Amino acid sequence: MNDISYRRHLAKTITWRLVGTADTILLSWIITGNPFVGIQLGIAEVTTKSILYYIHERIWYKINLTSKGVKLSSKKRHVLKTITWRVIGTLDTVLLAWFISGSTVAALQIGTAEVVTKMLLYYMHERVWYKINFGLANRKNR
Repeated sequence: MNDISYRRHLAKTITWRLVGTADTILLSWIITGNPFVGIQLGIAEVTTKSILYYIHERIWYKINLTSKGVKLSSKKRHVLKTITWRVIGTLDTVLLAWFISGSTVAALQIGTAEVVTKMLLYYMHERVWYKINFGLANRKNR
């Protein structure tokens, strides 16, 4: 991978974390009625999700999934990786929301809402980045 592609991945990571954190802050504020719960959750989430995401990436880098000796296709692997990350990410949000808000109901509501909003926002984020050539030296506009 060349140097410019690393910049692309870093830029995608940062923009997604900003979008994802803003989503969590807004959902938490709406559900709890307290903007400070949203802000505290957003700040905590940046740290925990960064650590958890790194661990998740390292695990997926090291595992070799096969079915009866046949390696899984990249699409199946990406689906499994996406599902495992969403489970980890949502559990992280629910636990943080419970700790910060003190309410299991609010924490579960935030986590449930987040599953839907994060999938929609992530899809839109990917579509925007699909159109951007930054970090893709050999690609022309699609």
